[in-house]
Amino acid sequence: MAQTVTQHQKGILAFQPLDVELRNVFKFFKQEPAVHGVDLDIRQGEFFSILGPSGCGKTTTLRLIAGFETVDAGKLLIQGQPMTNVPAYRRPVNTVFQSYALFNHLNVWDNIAFGLRLKKFRKAEIESRVKEALQLVKMESLRSRFPGQLSGGQQQRVALARAIVNRPAVLLLDEPLGALDLKLRKEMQVELSNLHKNLGLTFIMVTHDQEEALSLSDRIAVMNQGKIEQIGTPCEIYERPKTSFVADFIGDTNLFSGEITSVEASTVQVVTKTGLTIAVHRTEDTPTELLKVVAVSVRPEKIQLSLYQPSTVNNCFEGRLVNVMYLGTHVNYVVELINGININVLQPNTFGSLPDRDTPIYAWWAKEDCLAISH
Repeated sequence: MAQTVTQHQKGILAFQPLDVELRNVFKFFKQEPAVHGVDLDIRQGEFFSILGPSGCGKTTTLRLIAGFETVDAGKLLIQGQPMTNVPAYRRPVNTVFQSYALFNHLNVWDNIAFGLRLKKFRKAEIESRVKEALQLVKMESLRSRFPGQLSGGQQQRVALARAIVNRPAVLLLDEPLGALDLKLRKEMQVELSNLHKNLGLTFIMVTHDQEEALSLSDRIAVMNQGKIEQIGTPCEIYERPKTSFVADFIGDTNLFSGEITSVEASTVQVVTKTGLTIAVHRTEDTPTELLKVVAVSVRPEKIQLSLYQPSTVNNCFEGRLVNVMYLGTHVNYVVELINGININVLQPNTFGSLPDRDTPIYAWWAKEDCLAISH
């Protein structure tokens, strides 16, 4: 169940003050930049995800915001205040870790109350806040249990409650669902989305899971080798990737490398290294320089298959099936085109009989369903 953001909600977010700002931030380890000139504006109440492969700098960026690492160059502000010399415990943020980091010798109630007691809150205030946090994460009935008596999902709820009980301005989530199995992960995605809506806090989540980021986020920053490749809504990131890395990393795609050989008012023609001529619908972001080397991205679900040659004149290629994978709701086909290139095609399962391997077939797609991206 994805969290959808209406145009009205996006408009409201756009006018919210900034909760977190990074201005040309660098972090070096052994003189190598782990974070390389990162700029981020994260608004109050936003669910913002930092997505990327292992080692891309996303966790280091989160640790810089939390105060667990220091910025080597650039500026970091939270709610308009510079954080350069502010230690982690003085920042208006709380972090939820993948490992939960619960105290095994304390029960659920005492784990949640721990931070408040450390800050010398009055007993009545502690009781009120812990009760509220338990209700939010639906753990009231398990308040007396110890972490070892809880499932992974229950432990994650306690970790979330312990973070939100302090009422931080910003909640930082470091791979929060990474330790859970797939079914529980899906359930907790819904819970996390509901929690964000109910609290209205700014959530900043680090993840390597594309589906998780797409389903939960208002906006996503895709990182690669310490730099931000693209920032946008889930729809923008998936449908209009700015770089071949983003296209390839977010979901599945078929990438063809080639040169622009023709530019018209509504169409750019690309000839690939293997001799395919691909027509791409021209937009304001489409490269138009003749002979420029580009990557053409076509999502597997955008490709159609036919046993007979369709009437379309653009982007129709002859091939043969080399693999058919039944996925339940969908079927994944691997088609070898006549030039020897394999492409992936994803189609809904219509419960008909599946074609055999080596079946001659035509693969085609509309020019509006592919993008030309600068290398």
